[in-house]
Amino acid sequence: MLQGRIAVLDVGKTLAKLTIWSADGRLEDRHVRPNARAVSDDGYPCLDVAGIDAWLAETLRAVTEKGQLSAIVPVGHGAAACIVDGDTLRLAPLDYEAELPAETRAAYLAQRDSFARTGSPALPAGLNLGAQLHWLEAIAPQKARSGVILTWPQFWAWRLCGVVAAEITSLGCHTDLWLPVEGCPSPMAVARGWAGRLAPLRRAADGLGPVTEEWQKRGGLRENCMVLCGLHDSNAALLAARGHAETRGRDCTVLSTGTWFVAMHSAAARTKLDLSSFPEARDCLVNVDVHGNPVPSARFMGGREAEMLEQAAAAPIDPKACEAALLDLARRMVERGVMALPAFQKGVGPFPESEGRWTDRPADQMARRAVAGLYLALMADTSLALIGSTDSLVIEGRFADDPVFTRALASLRPRQNIYLSHAHDSVPYGALRLIDPDLPPHAALLRTSPLPFDLSFYTAQWRSRTLTTDTIV
Repeated sequence: MLQGRIAVLDVGKTLAKLTIWSADGRLEDRHVRPNARAVSDDGYPCLDVAGIDAWLAETLRAVTEKGQLSAIVPVGHGAAACIVDGDTLRLAPLDYEAELPAETRAAYLAQRDSFARTGSPALPAGLNLGAQLHWLEAIAPQKARSGVILTWPQFWAWRLCGVVAAEITSLGCHTDLWLPVEGCPSPMAVARGWAGRLAPLRRAADGLGPVTEEWQKRGGLRENCMVLCGLHDSNAALLAARGHAETRGRDCTVLSTGTWFVAMHSAAARTKLDLSSFPEARDCLVNVDVHGNPVPSARFMGGREAEMLEQAAAAPIDPKACEAALLDLARRMVERGVMALPAFQKGVGPFPESEGRWTDRPADQMARRAVAGLYLALMADTSLALIGSTDSLVIEGRFADDPVFTRALASLRPRQNIYLSHAHDSVPYGALRLIDPDLPPHAALLRTSPLPFDLSFYTAQWRSRTLTTDTIV
């Protein structure tokens, strides 16, 4: 049982969200802010710390006027870290989509540990946290080479309560800084001095301390409002999926969908992994769950690619509201052989070097959205095969409402039980399970059914046209 009202602060790449939950696990309030692009005082593109901070203070004050909070749980995306000193933010986190200068990147790549040790592939731009730290030392050497390194969720925990902490799920998500099997910092992180500057390791569920006087004043919070250490957002979704009877105590895979599609293959019991068995060049990686277990994962930027494929002239199509029309259009597109071929977001995903293209781009937005659903299913099927997913699969996030995507994936993987989570609050539910592991799910999982038409020839044609020499299992 939760004690009092709980706030979950989920700072994603695109949106910052604050949800308020009652003591019996009911959603009471939701506030959302689109994140803006920002530039730091040192001239590099950074995440909008100041804007999020101001929004959070204003939103908390509005929330606490309706009732006090007993705890705040921060959640955040990966590939972001701040450098702090005492109560001062020395350097804001780089925007992970910013491109490193070629010479800076080459120098960094020469120092990385092997994928077989870290489970962290060499990703473009600043998607490896180590690359960001390396670049920050070139941009602002005096500021970057001292102070405590805080990953994104733990930065917000520090901001709220003043206590620094490191946490396993944020260190273990393609940072280059962690060895997921050994459970310790990577040799490069040690050699560069970064490992020694990480805050003390705490569990995601640990209460770090009450909010500071500053936040009592700014946010209207009481002095006994506790701040938890928090966790990585995809791992929160995994923890949420583990709360269902269909997945509890058994192997399962969670496909978290949003800007990124992240497939996480979670074993019921710790197993020995050979990290070299996963194809690094196809955006496979090894995450670490809240218990410290390695989690083979694969990902692609599905939400971003869906936007690029749909090219909405005005408002994007709501796939749930247009289910019948989209399914009919998907059938017609399959019959005509209209395809989107990977990859429209180059440098990531299972086809990182391929150039995305249409075989016959539809003029109609609805038809493009139907093909986008087929494309997402084929890409997800590829990623799931790369990590050996054969057990129960839970699709969560906003694309769980896309009937073409979900039913096409069920057609592609007929031997796998595929469930949909329509709760739309998987990440905060996972965060709440840190406090109450027995908290019941907000909504039951729904088993999805295959498409009402055959997809086998279309699939074979799509696979034969993809620009890769890798075998799709």
